[in-house]
Amino acid sequence: MANYEAIEDLRTQLEIPNDGTVSRTIHDDKRVKVVLLGMAGGQEMSRHSAELPVMVQVLQGQVRCSLDGDERELSIGSWVFMEANVPHSVYARENAILLLTLLR
Repeated sequence: MANYEAIEDLRTQLEIPNDGTVSRTIHDDKRVKVVLLGMAGGQEMSRHSAELPVMVQVLQGQVRCSLDGDERELSIGSWVFMEANVPHSVYARENAILLLTLLR
């Protein structure tokens, strides 16, 4: 068994729904959990927080994020790091794929 994982194009690992959101865990171990999140344009994840530090990278589309009260416009290549318990929300301006990395 290989001691690595490789995915050539993360965007091919899930299909964005016509309406709603979908998530797929692509890695999960005692140190880190990595999740792909697909959001249809117009969908919103209301204000919430994570119990763990999290990194978010935009792989496709454009999103508006509220990060601890600050509004940010994010697009392909954007990256965010949040400490645990930072309140945030996400609105997909168009179909979007986000890569979430939760640090344990």
